[in-house]
Amino acid sequence: MADGTRGEIEAGPAPGLPVRRTARIVLADDADRILLFRFVDPDSLTPGGVWWGTPGGGVDDGESLPQAAARELFEETGLRVPAQRFDRVVGGNRGVARFAGRERWFENHYYFLRAEGFVLDPAGWQEIERGLIAEHRWWSAAQLAATDAIIHPPGLARILPELLAGRLPDEPVDLGRA
Repeated sequence: MADGTRGEIEAGPAPGLPVRRTARIVLADDADRILLFRFVDPDSLTPGGVWWGTPGGGVDDGESLPQAAARELFEETGLRVPAQRFDRVVGGNRGVARFAGRERWFENHYYFLRAEGFVLDPAGWQEIERGLIAEHRWWSAAQLAATDAIIHPPGLARILPELLAGRLPDEPVDLGRA
C-alpha cells in the first residue's frame, strides 16, 4: 500500500455524501482494558445521541492512515507514538453517520495498540472533542461484552479477546455499520 498500512478497508459507495476517512485506535493498557470515550451528540443518528467509541478521527489531506492515527492518538490522549507502529488495520466499517451536525459517509479504519502506564491528557482536544466527549473509561473485554451501551464500532466486543491475546487478523475484520 502507498502509506505502508496492511489491510486498508475498501472504499464503499458513498450515497452522494462527503466521504470521511478515519484512523481509529483500539488502545489497550497493561491490564487488558481498552480506552473508550463517551460521546454525546443529540444531533447524531445514534438512538439517544450517546455512544462509546475509540480514540481517533479524520484523515487530513495528504496524510496517511498511520500518520492520522499517530496524530489523533496524541491529540486525544497525550500519548506520542510513531506512525510506524500503526502498520496493520485490524478492522473496519463504513456507512452513513451524522457527527457534529454533518451527515457523511464514514470509512473507519481501526488499529490495535498497547500502551502501558500512561495517564490520559486531554490538553490536545479540539473544540469539537471538548463539546462532544463527556467522559472516558477503561473497559475490560467482559464489561464490553456485557454492556447495553451503544459501542462504536458495533463488532468491537467480538474481536477484542483475539486482539488482547496478540492474535491480529491478517485482513481487517468487518466491524458492522458505522
